[in-house]
Amino acid sequence: MTTKPTTKQRILVYGASGHAKVVIDIVERAGVAKIAFLVDDDPQIKGARFFDYRVLGGMNDLEAWLARNRAIGAIVAIGDNAARMRIAAGLKRKGLTLTCAVHPAACIGRDVAIGAGTVIMGGCAVNSDTIIGDNTIVNTGSTIDHDCTIGDGVHVAPGCHLCGDVTVGAGSILGAGTTVIPGVRIGANTVIGAGSTVLNDVADGARVAGSPARRLEGAR
Repeated sequence: MTTKPTTKQRILVYGASGHAKVVIDIVERAGVAKIAFLVDDDPQIKGARFFDYRVLGGMNDLEAWLARNRAIGAIVAIGDNAARMRIAAGLKRKGLTLTCAVHPAACIGRDVAIGAGTVIMGGCAVNSDTIIGDNTIVNTGSTIDHDCTIGDGVHVAPGCHLCGDVTVGAGSILGAGTTVIPGVRIGANTVIGAGSTVLNDVADGARVAGSPARRLEGAR
């Protein structure tokens, strides 16, 4: 499941904002890939330098580049889950291989599966027999214990703590500092408010917050 860059593989980073800074730093520190250039859809930064890398332009500019060059690896450095998944799918259709980025200061346990395009940041711990899907963010200082299953396009925000055998559905957001007790099932496309303590299962599409976490008033 894991798609790591091969030694000094050339990759592009899609995104040139705050989240991209962290992703670039991880790629540089890991030392297993060389960033060729950045891609960003903001026309005002086309041709600019961002963290010492050239911004090629947007998706149309990338298409023109691919028409003249061989496809390279890619990672999408965009925090918004829906946008990240949409762009990742577009890159795959263009023949680019999505790679994961794992900070050297992250602790990855035995038999952990990490999906393509996923980023695991510094200070994280992911324990044995956990599965993390494609294009997911495990942000700074978060811990995911044994036998968890994290879906595609999830954002586990900084300082979250997931106990063993937790499931998180695709597209969900766990706000900063969220704690989830063992065995809880969190549905797809959910939002868990920052600082929440999740004691019970959460349905698909739900919005919950608090300690203990409760459905937000007016949310379905």
